[in-house]
Amino acid sequence: MYVKFVSRLFSAMAGPRPVVMSGPSGAGKSTLLKKLLKEFDGAFGFSVSHTTRSPRPGEENGKDYHFVSRDVMQTSVANGEFIESAEFSGNMYGTSKAAVQAVQAQNLICILDIDMQGVKNIKKTDLNPIYVSVQAPSMDILEKRLRDRKTESEESLQKRLHAAKVDVEISKEPGLFDVVIINDDLEAAYGKLKEVLLKEIQLVRDANKSS
Repeated sequence: MYVKFVSRLFSAMAGPRPVVMSGPSGAGKSTLLKKLLKEFDGAFGFSVSHTTRSPRPGEENGKDYHFVSRDVMQTSVANGEFIESAEFSGNMYGTSKAAVQAVQAQNLICILDIDMQGVKNIKKTDLNPIYVSVQAPSMDILEKRLRDRKTESEESLQKRLHAAKVDVEISKEPGLFDVVIINDDLEAAYGKLKEVLLKEIQLVRDANKSS
């Protein structure tokens, strides 16, 4: 079950238009983002989300997530410091205004990795990002990808698969996303992602040249 909060008074912030990347675990968002950041080095910045879950092996605080206590996060959400936040599998996740502002202040396109209900909540703000949904070709392929990771318990995996089914249905809503990418062929999927972002990338490059 998701519990959602959103700061409705959130105003548009100065800087390049952000990009909201959404899609279930196993759809391939991370792989696509790595390719994007490598090819367009210096154009993007990643919004680091907050979470109350414990770090996984190899994860770094402030890089992969801001790992905080539930009390700290609940207080921050109540104070209106978050664009959106969610509760999933007993842990809170969220995107703070400060995390987005830190990226935009560097004249970088801020990338936000947001769940589907968070996408709907951001629609209520003035953030005005480019909305991108990344989906696996099928639930069978998604399940195989998740099992191959060997990072999930069976209970956790089943919860992720259920969330993914909901994710797929919501992603079909007309007008919710600027582009829905079915990640069947990695290069084709990446080409589609670049196509929707190239205009903003060029604006950032032009601005950096003239500064």
